[in-house]
Amino acid sequence: MSKNLILAYDYPLMGAFWTMLWIFMWVLWLFLLFRVIGDIFRDDSMGGWGKTGWLFFVILLPFLGIFVYLIARGRDMGKREQEHAMAQRASFDTYIRETAGGTGHADELAKLADLKNKGAITEAEFQQAKQKVLAA
Repeated sequence: MSKNLILAYDYPLMGAFWTMLWIFMWVLWLFLLFRVIGDIFRDDSMGGWGKTGWLFFVILLPFLGIFVYLIARGRDMGKREQEHAMAQRASFDTYIRETAGGTGHADELAKLADLKNKGAITEAEFQQAKQKVLAA
C-alpha cells in the first residue's frame, strides 16, 4: 500500500461514526431476527413442521433465512401482528369487564333516579326497581 493512503479510520470522528453505524446495524439486525422468530411462533396457520423448518433455516443461515422469510411470508407479518394485538386487546377488555363486574349497582340506581326525575317512572315504580337492584 502507498504511504499516502488515508483511511476513514485515521480520523477519530469518522471512526466514532463507523462504530455507531455498525452498532446501529447490529441492533437493527437483532430486532429483525427476533421479530421474524416471533412471527414464526405466532403464526397459527403454519404447522409444527413448517415452524421447525423455518426456525432451523433462520438459525442455521440467519441472513439468507431472514431474507427468504421476508420475501416468502413478509406480506402477512403485519396482518398477524395486528390480529395478535386485537386479540390481546379483546382479552384485556374481557378481563376488565369480568373484574369490574359489569355495570354496578350505583350506575343502575343513578339511571333509575334520572328516569324518575324526568318523569318517565313514578315513585312507586322507582322504589320497586330500586329494591330489585339492591336485592341482586
